[in-house]
Amino acid sequence: MSRQPEPGNFSPGILAGDVGLRLDQFLFQALQRAGFAVSRSALQDLVKSGLVTVNDRAVKPRHAVSLNDRIEVVFPAVAPTELLPEDIALSVLYEDEDVIVVDKPHGLVVHPASGNFDGTLVNALLHHCGGKLSPLAGDDRPGIVHRLDKDTSGCLVAAKSDLAYRSLVAQFSGRETGKEYLAVTDSIPSPEEGTISNRIGRHPGNRQKMAVVPAPAGKEAVTDYRVLNRDGTGAWALLRCIIHTGRTHQIRVHLKESLRCAILGDPVYSQISKQKVKVDRLMLHARLLTFKHPRSGRAITFEAPLPDPFDRFV
Repeated sequence: MSRQPEPGNFSPGILAGDVGLRLDQFLFQALQRAGFAVSRSALQDLVKSGLVTVNDRAVKPRHAVSLNDRIEVVFPAVAPTELLPEDIALSVLYEDEDVIVVDKPHGLVVHPASGNFDGTLVNALLHHCGGKLSPLAGDDRPGIVHRLDKDTSGCLVAAKSDLAYRSLVAQFSGRETGKEYLAVTDSIPSPEEGTISNRIGRHPGNRQKMAVVPAPAGKEAVTDYRVLNRDGTGAWALLRCIIHTGRTHQIRVHLKESLRCAILGDPVYSQISKQKVKVDRLMLHARLLTFKHPRSGRAITFEAPLPDPFDRFV
């Protein structure tokens, strides 16, 4: 009897008759041989999500299998069916009947996703707000109108009412909000002030990363930056970054690829072992957030205090 594979890694063996098959077709047959039942469409989704690698590289479902290929499949854990409130401490910067603004700590995932089904900011907000979050964003992310990476700290607003959700989504998508970050890089950019404008999309060789890509691929990404402080030896620089778009990993990609200055402690876009200055977190903080209050229409700005690891760079 066929069964669903358990969460974890699966390395299928390649037979002579498999050579030349499309990757998704091969996986379907290899899993059947192992007693598993997974649909072709589900396998294609895994490949497109970067959860299938061939010789340590992400490929497309149409990749033709070779006899010496090393194929690795990661089956993610199944998400729980119910999102539960959790008593997780929050630093609340502002709250009323429509919105809540928090200072998200480094290391906290914003909403449940593969590998992080609980212990998220959403779980904490559900507990703190007594379940009063707008459901318009979906069952797995109530109230969420924008996100910060797990390793980024700072200002984040969530919608408690449907009125707030609609207003905030329109403001973020219409580029009507103000978003200012502080970043510490592993070198000093040249020039020390400017605007980066290009396009960001999925990295062609690693679906877990983003990259600067040529048009028409990707989406427009615009970042203003200015050096606020620097090390005399060139080992680090403190930058203020203002983003006019909200692309995934935007500042991390722009500083690394456009300025050749990776953020200190970035586990994805830098070689931490080669950075001269050692830190214990990604040095990126969402310091200021400005938006119009959904009910009053008044522009309001919130500031998240600078985390202790930034003190020596200010």
